[in-house]
Amino acid sequence: QSVIDINPLSATALGKIESGPQGLTLGALTHMAEAAGHKDIRENYPVIAQSLDLAASPQIRNMATLGGNVLQRTRCTYFRDVSYGNCNKRIPGSGCAALEGVNRTHAVLGVSDNCIATYPGDFAQALIALDAEVKIAGTDGARTIPFAKLHVAPGDTPQTETTLKPGELIVAFSLPAAQWTKRSLYLKVRDRQSYEFALASAAIALDIKDGKVNEARIALGGVAALPWRAREAETSLTGKSLDDTTLEKAAEIAFQDAATRPDNKFKVALGKRTMIRALRQAAAMEI
Repeated sequence: QSVIDINPLSATALGKIESGPQGLTLGALTHMAEAAGHKDIRENYPVIAQSLDLAASPQIRNMATLGGNVLQRTRCTYFRDVSYGNCNKRIPGSGCAALEGVNRTHAVLGVSDNCIATYPGDFAQALIALDAEVKIAGTDGARTIPFAKLHVAPGDTPQTETTLKPGELIVAFSLPAAQWTKRSLYLKVRDRQSYEFALASAAIALDIKDGKVNEARIALGGVAALPWRAREAETSLTGKSLDDTTLEKAAEIAFQDAATRPDNKFKVALGKRTMIRALRQAAAMEI
């Protein structure tokens, strides 16, 4: 095997940011810090900037790329510590030590009996909330897919995390220009205020007219095995005011299929509160 340094390609379109009336295009080799500090992104796609600001550390954000960030492994302590032989992600068919082990930080949505590790990224939640597309290049040519189709749930094959084919490379992310991109935010709850994965997070984008929701976008992080879009909860908000009853019902819907373990049961309540808080903050934004 060979390791190939593709960083020199950052001088091409892979390292560029393009923003205009048609939307936003982010080259896959754009550094996280550069995208987070971009004026148009901060003004018109704040959920993107905030999800990057709250990720990793300043040193990592200065070096890490957007394409690399979304492809970080879904993992847990049992995957990282090779002294545990039973990790289906590392050794398919060996079992999942987390099921009966310490599972406080593990996922409650999108899990299977083969893996309950949590997808750790922040940026991905913003992308899936805004209906981003992924531009991909490979030996068989170029293709574009919805970002929501990039990652896959663990199911029976937790060792497979994306739909990328051998020889394929993410080239760029494209996001539409829409009414809801400006009224957007990312809220992250974690054990400490920096350099820590989310216990629960929410990427929210809202289009509100006359005090009622015209369209809502909700993505949940820290609680799922892959970037998670709460589509049924979004639908429940359409045409309604964001009062306590409506918000609580939407949160119940978002977590109705949660599968908890002894240590991570708290994530359901925390995830609901995080989602409701983020929706209220987004609704209160002045744009």
